[in-house]
Amino acid sequence: MKQQEIIPLTPYQKLVIFILAASQFTVILDFMIMSPLGDMLMKSLSIKPSGFGIAVSAYAFSAGLSGLLTAGFADKFDRKKLLLFFYCGFIAGTIFCGLAHSYVALVAARIITGLFGGVIGSVSMAIISDLFALQQRGRVMGFVQMGFGASQVLGVPIGLYLANALNWEATFFMVATLAVIIAVLILVKLKPVTTHLAVQQDKTAFTHLWHTIIKRDYRIGFTATALLSIGGFMMMPFGSVFAINNLHVTYAQLPMLFMVSGISSLIIMPLVGKLSDRIDKFKIFAVASVWMMIMCVIYTNLSVTPLWLVIIFNVLMMMGIMSRMIPSSAMISAVPELRDRGSFMSVNSSLQQIAGGIAAAVAGMIVVQKDKFSPIEHYDTIGYVIIGIGFLGLFFVYRVSKIFNRKLKTTHVVQKADVLVSEE
Repeated sequence: MKQQEIIPLTPYQKLVIFILAASQFTVILDFMIMSPLGDMLMKSLSIKPSGFGIAVSAYAFSAGLSGLLTAGFADKFDRKKLLLFFYCGFIAGTIFCGLAHSYVALVAARIITGLFGGVIGSVSMAIISDLFALQQRGRVMGFVQMGFGASQVLGVPIGLYLANALNWEATFFMVATLAVIIAVLILVKLKPVTTHLAVQQDKTAFTHLWHTIIKRDYRIGFTATALLSIGGFMMMPFGSVFAINNLHVTYAQLPMLFMVSGISSLIIMPLVGKLSDRIDKFKIFAVASVWMMIMCVIYTNLSVTPLWLVIIFNVLMMMGIMSRMIPSSAMISAVPELRDRGSFMSVNSSLQQIAGGIAAAVAGMIVVQKDKFSPIEHYDTIGYVIIGIGFLGLFFVYRVSKIFNRKLKTTHVVQKADVLVSEE
């Protein structure tokens, strides 16, 4: 396998990685906590599977709409200010979730949270693309995506403990408190990110958005992201409902299940990130995708299972999910040009959220539960759908890899030219 040049990270770049990883931790936790709280919410607010699917997808659809509305403006402002603005809105939405005491109020609060939280990931990706070279992004994605694993190791278990000890509302208040601390860190430590402002050519936001959407390479990246999101979101909303009602995992055991899966993610992601900076990213993605599809089918066909075996299957499935997320994110980050990065990432994030919302809503229509204490049915169907979506995703990520390799060769040529000039 071909070795690639390793560029070391500066102390400030490491600080930026920590800030972005911390913000991602809270945003991902806010979204993910709906799944482990799913059974509790459905029983507390008398929500049916189809209704819970709508509650989960409400966040995704509003996040997608928000991303599309802000795409034209995303490259017109300092990225630090954009990040801080949307992060503060996300905090307010999370507080409203904790104050919701009916199904309608919960859905409304999730919509508000999604309107702000859904844009944070795209702004973070634009900052990463601005501040880190292509040869660094595998490692950066590995560390930033650790927010996913950390949310399972720390956030979800602590959130479930609070929900069991107090009530489910306490979990959202915990997320909001952590987010306030991180918002202060962004304000004080993150420097302005304005390099992209010097290369802007479009006069209006609509023109800039249109010029982003019509580019062929960009559309390939958008399609790949949407397909990856559909496959990734389908199982998640009913994960805890399936574990409790079908596998007979107890509420007391649920934090342990998420914690062990999260620890495995924290170990896997930095390793995959480093590996993807050394060898071909698509090969890692392809192997991880096939592995994930196999494990999804096995897991969704389980019945009553001992906790230790459920944990093993979760860890094996998480290996596949994480190992495909990091290289695909690194490759897709290379698709846009500097002047389009904010707009591209906003549209990309929007399609990711909308596709995820569709997946959650469809999963809610597939899954059936006779009453709130009975096993859910047709969860295995979701596993088979993921296989079909997974193969489509492989095809489009392969096309993205071609774009990435082309950009990488161009970068190497420019770097060699710069070296020759400096030697002369």
